[in-house]
Amino acid sequence: MKLERLLSIIILLLNRRMVQAKELAERFEVSVRTIYRDIEAINGAGIPIVTYQGTNGGIGLAEGYRLDRNVLTNDELAAIFTALRSISTSYGNEQHRHLMEKINSVVPPQYSEEFQHKASRVLIDYSPWDGNERLRPKLQLLKEAVDSCRIAGFIYSNAEGVVTHRIVEPHMLIMKGRQWYLKAYCQTKEQFRLFKLKRMKELEIVPERTFIRRELPMQEGTTGQSPSSPSKATEFVLRFRADSRHLAEEWFGIEELVPLDDGSWQVRKAYPEDEWLYRFILGLGHHAEVLEPLHLREIIASRAEQAAKIYRIDKPT
Repeated sequence: MKLERLLSIIILLLNRRMVQAKELAERFEVSVRTIYRDIEAINGAGIPIVTYQGTNGGIGLAEGYRLDRNVLTNDELAAIFTALRSISTSYGNEQHRHLMEKINSVVPPQYSEEFQHKASRVLIDYSPWDGNERLRPKLQLLKEAVDSCRIAGFIYSNAEGVVTHRIVEPHMLIMKGRQWYLKAYCQTKEQFRLFKLKRMKELEIVPERTFIRRELPMQEGTTGQSPSSPSKATEFVLRFRADSRHLAEEWFGIEELVPLDDGSWQVRKAYPEDEWLYRFILGLGHHAEVLEPLHLREIIASRAEQAAKIYRIDKPT
């Protein structure tokens, strides 16, 4: 705790010209005497701290002192800062905030405006449209479990709606496609599995039960096969209406569109054939039609008919 406090004091002084000992004491919940002992320790480590007396006095770094920043260029620091700020949109924590403060602190004042411009050119917002406030407690619990190698238990409902109780060894939190997943060794199945956080409930961490981290097999380092992976995939052809070109471009990109004689647009892709693919095509509604293969066309037609029956006006009540 003392080391963390010393580092925090250094970061604070790098970003502020002066701060009072009383403010530091209140911030870190220690006595003023302890703060002055910390200042002596920091001075002893070679970081020059000056105490200014008087009404407006306080503690500050010696004029002109900056941390050594020769390891990274301004562009590299800006890239790291941008990445941290983007990650924080979905997985922000105190460590990220402190690290961003550190990066700010090593940029010389004469380059500060240029750095801020470079660091604010791009923001990748990973947060979902509906927010992720319900997921934050799960993320925090699972992060603690991963860090401390604690066993976790939860009720899980898979993609087919089967509900089971799982006891797992949490290894890694993964975000993919704006969704959070947990990579964990399932003690019931005796193998690594991927669990979607939105499908978990009654999550509990067992403080008294720990585990020894297993080595993730090479292919287990990510969420597995992506929708765009060509292996074990079904090639299909979609035809988009002439006035639905913008949707085809949004989902597949301009380069994938082939114009047809009647003004419509054709797209040929290969995705793994599963529930995700069926829901995706159905989600395109009347804007797109499956031309090939025949079995996929029949599946989509059948499901569309079932959905239409629900909304029939003459449906008996």
